[in-house]
Amino acid sequence: MVSRFTELAIDCAEPRELARFWCAVLGAEIQDESDGLVTIGPADVEQRQGPVAPVLTFAPVPEGKTGKNRLHLDVNPVDRDQDAEVRRLLDLGARRVDVGQGEQSWVVLADPEGNELCVLASRRP
Repeated sequence: MVSRFTELAIDCAEPRELARFWCAVLGAEIQDESDGLVTIGPADVEQRQGPVAPVLTFAPVPEGKTGKNRLHLDVNPVDRDQDAEVRRLLDLGARRVDVGQGEQSWVVLADPEGNELCVLASRRP
């Protein structure tokens, strides 16, 4: 037997607000809200054939982010180029960050709570 990757939990100060940001980034929708947790996932999950992407669950924690993430999301624009997607995410509330990446083909941003993400220019970094 094996395990499947079905959910990524993200600790944050404001689960609903961060969930809204990520819904806009990923074209997802809020699937559940209970006990302070907010879970988002694909908007068309009932109509999908084949594998379904993992959901993101935002959990409230009292402490703030203190360092570089050890795990982050990479996103690939599907209907625009990388520059246009970076502009869109900045307009949604992301900000540019430097984590020591140097000159790369991807762009490092942070979500509104400071969690790093990479906007890729192609399928792989």
